Amino acid sequence: MMSKIKNIIIIFCFCIVGLSTTYAQDNERFQIIENEKIAFITRELNLSRKEAQDFFPIYNEYSKEMWNVKKAKTGNSPSRNNLRGNSRDVIAYDAKELEIKKNYREKFSKVIGTSRSSQFFQVEQEFREYLIKSLNNRKNNN
Repeated sequence: MMSKIKNIIIIFCFCIVGLSTTYAQDNERFQIIENEKIAFITRELNLSRKEAQDFFPIYNEYSKEMWNVKKAKTGNSPSRNNLRGNSRDVIAYDAKELEIKKNYREKFSKVIGTSRSSQFFQVEQEFREYLIKSLNNRKNNN
């Protein structure tokens, strides 16, 4: 009886270690991508050190808001019913994304000017395309 319990505890510990290792690897990959994105945005928008210091805290807020709307839009969030009472109204989510972008374009412009704050959204899209190409290339080379 004791050896069965001991075996169960050992298996449980291995499962916990395996899950936390997977989580750490996913978190590390996410951080690498985020660092690459920051470098890409900084380079493409030609941000000075001061501008980058002021810009990225605002960007992080923007990113978090957009992430929450995208999760709700795809149904991966319990708050998906918050937009106009219809969880499948894709247009309402698109409108919310546009509202967020307009709001943050104003906030960004206070730090980096109107032209570069508008350009930011294009740069963000270019990074996504770059990332998708990189992932596809990695897949095709394996």
